Amino acid sequence: MTSGPRIRVPASSANLGPAFDALGVALSSYLEVSVGTGEPASETHPAVRAFRQAGGAGPISVTAEFPGGRGLGYSGAARVAGLLAAHVQSGRGAFESREVVLAQATEMEGHSDNAAASLLGGVVASAGGHATRIPMALEPAVVVWIPDRETATKESRRRLTATVAFDDAAFNVGRTALLVAALAAGDTAALRAATEDRLHQGARLARLPDSRTALRAALDAGAWCAWLSGSGPSIAALADPADARRIAAALPSPGRATVLRVDDEGATAT
Repeated sequence: MTSGPRIRVPASSANLGPAFDALGVALSSYLEVSVGTGEPASETHPAVRAFRQAGGAGPISVTAEFPGGRGLGYSGAARVAGLLAAHVQSGRGAFESREVVLAQATEMEGHSDNAAASLLGGVVASAGGHATRIPMALEPAVVVWIPDRETATKESRRRLTATVAFDDAAFNVGRTALLVAALAAGDTAALRAATEDRLHQGARLARLPDSRTALRAALDAGAWCAWLSGSGPSIAALADPADARRIAAALPSPGRATVLRVDDEGATAT
């Protein structure tokens, strides 16, 4: 079999504090799917399952610079990559396939924030079947702290309450609106308040004390803001690029800190 398309998809960090299931940011760490070359991935891999569901034929290989189960959007990136590979293999362009790929990936994931960011790049707001990039007046560094253990997203979601107090809902609506505005305006002074949350981080961080310590350490070291990445256990923070290495060095061990950037390309096909 001749080699087919190669798809490169960025990792992502979702929620950004208050924007539960609504905001995601693409990160400069990548997952690649290649059709017809490399060591074939297992048929149970989420990229392979997505590839097959979209009509893809033949073996595909999967390589990733970031781990799964850490809150960095691995399953969303893998599904986007598999779906795009199938669409491109069948002769459709990657750009023209984005709308249907987003719908398919969202159905598989159960939420669109990670998949939308990995597909489109940048910071993306997604709801009601729509996804729109937020214009950014910043070029921040993204400091990511990644511990050695995993968190299962489904299990983490089951720990959240089924109802939300009115004051908490209003708090998060306001913080999410402020976050979008601060990113668009380049208002770094507002970002710390804008990433505060009352819906999910408290319950999750109660079971992730090392993640709570890393989040606080990032803020104390001078990050503009920090949040639990997805359902964790990783932490992500936005910072001035000039301060990023120093902030990364201040984060606790065990755990690996790395400095990334916001990926502006999203998913690409070669």
